Amino acid sequence: MTIRRRDFLTLAGAATLAGSLPRLARSADSAYDLDRFGNARILHMTDTHAQLKPVYFREPSVNIGIGSMQGNPPHLVGKAFLDRFGIRPDSADAYAFTSIEFEKGAGRFGKLGGFAHLKTLIDRLRSDVGAGRSLLLDGGDLWQGTGLANAMQGADMVDAANLLGIEAMTGHWEFTYGEQVLRDNLERFKGEFLAQNVFLTEEAAFNDAKAFDPASGRVFKPSVIKDIGGHRVAVIGQAFPYVPIAHPKRFTPDWKFGIRDEELQKLVDGHRNNDKVDAVILLSHNGMDVDLKLASRVTGIDVILGGHTHDAVPQPITVANAGGVTLVTNAGSNGKYLAVLDLDIAKGKVANVRYRLLPVFSELLKPDPAMQALIEKAREPHAAAWGDKIAAADRLLYRRGNFSGTMDQLICDALRGELHAEIALSPGFRWGTTALAGQPLTMEDVLAQTAITYPETYVATMTGAQIKDVLEDVCDNLFNPDPYYQQGGDMVRVGGLSYACTPSETVGKRISELKLNGGRTLEAGKSYKVAGWASVNEQKGTPVWDVVASHLRSGKPPNRDAPGVTLKGVDGNPGITAQQ
Repeated sequence: MTIRRRDFLTLAGAATLAGSLPRLARSADSAYDLDRFGNARILHMTDTHAQLKPVYFREPSVNIGIGSMQGNPPHLVGKAFLDRFGIRPDSADAYAFTSIEFEKGAGRFGKLGGFAHLKTLIDRLRSDVGAGRSLLLDGGDLWQGTGLANAMQGADMVDAANLLGIEAMTGHWEFTYGEQVLRDNLERFKGEFLAQNVFLTEEAAFNDAKAFDPASGRVFKPSVIKDIGGHRVAVIGQAFPYVPIAHPKRFTPDWKFGIRDEELQKLVDGHRNNDKVDAVILLSHNGMDVDLKLASRVTGIDVILGGHTHDAVPQPITVANAGGVTLVTNAGSNGKYLAVLDLDIAKGKVANVRYRLLPVFSELLKPDPAMQALIEKAREPHAAAWGDKIAAADRLLYRRGNFSGTMDQLICDALRGELHAEIALSPGFRWGTTALAGQPLTMEDVLAQTAITYPETYVATMTGAQIKDVLEDVCDNLFNPDPYYQQGGDMVRVGGLSYACTPSETVGKRISELKLNGGRTLEAGKSYKVAGWASVNEQKGTPVWDVVASHLRSGKPPNRDAPGVTLKGVDGNPGITAQQ
């Protein structure tokens, strides 16, 4: 049985942010000294995007929710976020969880994350509860996001995951290395790779393609049952549902994805009724809005440990369904956070929960020597080629936000300038670290924004109508009122073009007032030269990181123009702040 509604009266009070972390003058002993609670501890990290070293990462100032999602987590930013979760302004937590005075906070509190620092914290939190009472899970996007991971095709992250002690994971960008590399890496991974929602295509099944369960066509192991503190806990993996849509299909030609909540319900029921588990955890890479809907439809799941949308949400969100209550969480990105889910498990049920999403302040945590040595050894062959200064950040360079980021503006400037295009389109990826104003920019920094397995740039001729259609299509993915039609990225970034967007409008009617730089109206029937990268269609152009590096080395004056997106119908929406 799942968490019952009457159990939630005590649970709701326990599953809260455990106080705002004070100034970093305090020690790790005080900052990460958690009270013992329950009899099972599950540690959750997600969307680290291969960031082995500590990073700066600015949280969004625009994360708009519409309809029933407006005003609800994860669509809160700035002061609305602080008020909702009881975080003190001007605190370390305010710096970690919001974009408010980010540069000031960066100077006070420093970088977050880093696998050597995570290793120290994880070992401590596991030791605190004793052997056999904890479990470390990763929600995916572990292997991709840096030049090192791209060059080693994720092998460096497998080594780091093994040393960290990850016992189960699911995937998303991992699939973009292709089946053979994925399987080779998983052969070396000491934990379990779980994905209940990946099946063989009919043709692949007919040709006896490799599958975990040929009878059902399931490609990977769907779940695992772990004994934690003498209780049986089922962990089910939910990979990113839209891999062949969001990425080139050539990487996974034999596999079908999807949310597949009917198959998930059968799996949960089997664990409850046949395996007699005491708790069910869904390790998900759906994105938080999708998980919230799924939690209302699928019964028997106690907690969803979510990822993909990079939302750092300090408290679980309670979702009622026909079987009781499911808690939905999301644990941020880039190694900035470690989620601690403490469960009080009784026979056949979770009696109570305590949840903390801990910012991983690297200055508070001594790096683990073994992990530090592993990282340095992996980086050493590339240090000389990637370490030289190319330029300096002319302003705070960040990516995350629904519509624009200064780092994406830089990429668009490079595409337009180097490829001599009138307009640039750049994908609304949510990964990519932040650079402070004045910070030296190296090739490693450029790769942290661009390192994917399909980085080729292109130049295409597109009509004004086609450009508008692209913007409308991506916008519907972002703001469709049905979360099952959202794929979790941000809006495509544009250079040389401005437009207005009304998120609450219907499909095809959100984008208007398209104008070229200089104020000329984009004409539907006229053709324009457009540059871009990361196309799902195979391209032959120069890798985008070389285009951006060339642009930076040229020393051209930086483009200080505003992003050129006017938002309509969002007055009073707590998913947007004046600071954008």
